[in-house]
Amino acid sequence: MEGYLDLRIQPWIRRLITRLVAIVPAIITIVYFGEDHTDNLLVFSQVVLSLQLGFAIIPLIHFVSDKKQMGDFAVKGITVIAGWVSAAVIVGLNLNLVLSMYVDWVETSENKWLLILLVGPVILFFIGLLAYIIILPIKNRRRFNQFASHKSELVLTGTIDKASYKKIAITIDFSSSDNATINAAVAQGGKDAEYLLIHIVESAGAFIFGKDVADHESQSDKEHLKQYRETLSAQGYKTEIKLGYGNPKKVIPQLVNEYAPDLLVMGAHGHNTFKDLIFGTTLNTVRHRVSAPLLIVNAI
Repeated sequence: MEGYLDLRIQPWIRRLITRLVAIVPAIITIVYFGEDHTDNLLVFSQVVLSLQLGFAIIPLIHFVSDKKQMGDFAVKGITVIAGWVSAAVIVGLNLNLVLSMYVDWVETSENKWLLILLVGPVILFFIGLLAYIIILPIKNRRRFNQFASHKSELVLTGTIDKASYKKIAITIDFSSSDNATINAAVAQGGKDAEYLLIHIVESAGAFIFGKDVADHESQSDKEHLKQYRETLSAQGYKTEIKLGYGNPKKVIPQLVNEYAPDLLVMGAHGHNTFKDLIFGTTLNTVRHRVSAPLLIVNAI
């Protein structure tokens, strides 16, 4: 979900969703139809399970044929065509089987409207998800080719002559909030202060391999962080950079406390309660784990 689809939601939310997907159908079957129909549910679950072949094969074809990801090892020509033909046949056969069973159930069931309301949307959801994983990598290839242009360009709006702080740490996320965050930081320290730009790579590989990861996201983030440093250095600011890997709630406090700054500056994105619940919030956790004063910049 994180490495391929880039869906970075909190682990407890992800686990809750996957457990409910497994448990809810069984509970509904037992409560509504009775234990005698659990065998039918088992057969149906195997039919649904067959659909996972498409969700495995299609991403695999995208991945191994992507020159950006695979380099010289990317498959080409007839292999790619054969892969897509195989995927189309498998998905087509499985989809035909599921739809045929669904139509038979609706026609023979005494509660056809219940089946239509419960099962129909589920089938449509998975068809939409299948289309999503076909289209998304094609869009992402274009985004990867223009990755740097999608990141925020740093523009300094002003300086001060007298520094209030000597060492300032700044968290960076390569979004439109960076300009406001960095400008607020340099307004506190001026050119006499030292600055540490901190960015955390949150890819799936970064969580597993840490600093040993060498995926596209970590390499791109490293280069863009260097561009930020060069921009600040060209205007006379003493700047260092530090790339962290993994969970920002844990890594940011660690890097900040090691640097021991006089001030930590972080940007706020203005998420509402629902988004904070799904994606998590970093600010509240970090502020309890750092010893330095924290300046929160509302960047929206």
